[in-house]
Amino acid sequence: MEWIIGVGVVAVLIVIFVIVTYNRLVTMKNRFQNAFAQIDVQLTRRYDLIPNLVETAKAYMAHERETLEAVIAARNQAASGLRRAAADPGNPSAMQALSAAEQGLGGMLGRFMALSESYPQLQASENMKQLSEELASTENRVAFARQSYNDAVMTYNVTREQFPANLVASRFGFMSAALLEIEDKAMRKAPKVSFS
Repeated sequence: MEWIIGVGVVAVLIVIFVIVTYNRLVTMKNRFQNAFAQIDVQLTRRYDLIPNLVETAKAYMAHERETLEAVIAARNQAASGLRRAAADPGNPSAMQALSAAEQGLGGMLGRFMALSESYPQLQASENMKQLSEELASTENRVAFARQSYNDAVMTYNVTREQFPANLVASRFGFMSAALLEIEDKAMRKAPKVSFS
């Protein structure tokens, strides 16, 4: 009779463990999905600013049409990647596609901004100044939102991989989530300093 009680207690403890672990994984998954929603908001804001920036520059950079069109094409590709990633935050292929699209857009925006410096009248435009400031502010928000998302994904992934939570995670289909890594090659290069 005592062994039946012992088995019953062990069974209850196992059920409690599974419930607690499952709920913890659900909470962490919801946290990283919510963090991605913040990225979605900031990237959408960024994508909305880019056409205004290009439209402002058109009047001054008429013969740079190819560059302006390339910026819009990169923006559209990134927006498409964001929609796919937002449908399934944490999906490795969606995150990789978004990262690649963001990297391409960042390169095109960098090229656009460098080219716009050749146009003093454009640089003096109040509209251009305001849009550039909003874009820079949004870039900072994107970086903070991405860091928050990546932190939440890391916590979720570590929890789902630890024993014995990994037993519950694999049984209930909690898949590994992917980080959003946007590699900015310019940030990885050491700045050049000259004292001449």
